Amino acid sequence: MDELPIGRRVAYWRGQRKMSQQVFADRIGRSKSWVDKVERGDRRLDKFSMLYQIAVVLQIDVAMLLDRDLERGSTALGSYEQRELDDLRQALERSAPAAAIGRAPATPLHELAQSVNHAWLTYQYARYGVLVRGLPGLLRDSRAADAYHRGDAGRQAASLHGQVLQIASSALRKFGESELARLAADRAIGSALRAEDELLAAIATSRMANALLAMGRARPAFEANMVMAQRLAPADPGAADPARLSVYGSLLLQAAMAAARLGDNEGVRELFRLADEAARVLGGDRNEYWTSFGPTNVELHRAAAAVELGEGRQAVAIHENQIDHRALAALLPERRAHHLLDLARGYLLVGETGHAGEALVEADRVAPWEIRGRPIAHELMADILRRTKGAAPALVTDLATQMGARV
Repeated sequence: MDELPIGRRVAYWRGQRKMSQQVFADRIGRSKSWVDKVERGDRRLDKFSMLYQIAVVLQIDVAMLLDRDLERGSTALGSYEQRELDDLRQALERSAPAAAIGRAPATPLHELAQSVNHAWLTYQYARYGVLVRGLPGLLRDSRAADAYHRGDAGRQAASLHGQVLQIASSALRKFGESELARLAADRAIGSALRAEDELLAAIATSRMANALLAMGRARPAFEANMVMAQRLAPADPGAADPARLSVYGSLLLQAAMAAARLGDNEGVRELFRLADEAARVLGGDRNEYWTSFGPTNVELHRAAAAVELGEGRQAVAIHENQIDHRALAALLPERRAHHLLDLARGYLLVGETGHAGEALVEADRVAPWEIRGRPIAHELMADILRRTKGAAPALVTDLATQMGARV
């Protein structure tokens, strides 16, 4: 990660806000010397909590500090570079806690927790360039904390490290790095067990299952989700804790996606019946354990499962008639853009190429990083261009150019 441009950006925006180094330092709780070193590129700036704090003080989006695409235009990989992905891979390969035994953590647990919270938000806002650049440092910090602390602090540290591994797993799966995603999720399960957090372990298992599904292993993915769902199934859903109900419902949705990949229509229907029941009891869309589970997400997965079953018309009908679009607009960008990708696939299944292009353009408007940095989105764009008769609409052509596709 090239730190000098980040420091220059901090200096630029500080100047735009007419703040002296001392005033800026006071507002972020650091020394003037610290600010000077950051702006000269002599000090690393890769902690999520500090990046977000600086962005708040400077009144800018954090992406303006880190996403170099804002300056140079999009690349084929979207918002990150292969070198940065390699850095994440290396950090993950060294993420076993045993590698950090004996090292006192440099980051206090409360600050680490704040950084993990920001990393989750960065993922759910689909800011993948920011995420890839910050995750290696967060993996190192959380690994050190996990290896060092004991007792209650040790369980908290294990939970935080497990969450970072889950974020890495989800991001890597989106980048097409399924085997690395599986490795990260597997380690996240171990961390969750050390944290003695059954729900965290269940979600980590589901992320491992998602990686298996991406690798074409639908049967073990289905079984892994079902084992955990059955373990968490409430005897009385009405009396269940919202977090447990959310994790349980999320497992059902992921199992339904695996069942759809297996062509099990009856199994898909039954799983959505159970998920519907859990969502109704929950009463609305929530984000317990970062699952985004609720009635709206159930419908988004129902549409996605229809696409997997080859039922494009049904997927489009679900989008048009069953999804509460106000509730959809209230979801975080990653979920909304992901759904629009599924909708574009549904339109292609029924030969409506123009609508597929419109859905992809809308997805890019919601979350550019979800479209420009994901292999599946590039494949979808190529398919749209191949099927378009004559010249593609201007907005589709513009997006294809920005994605690096041949028009």
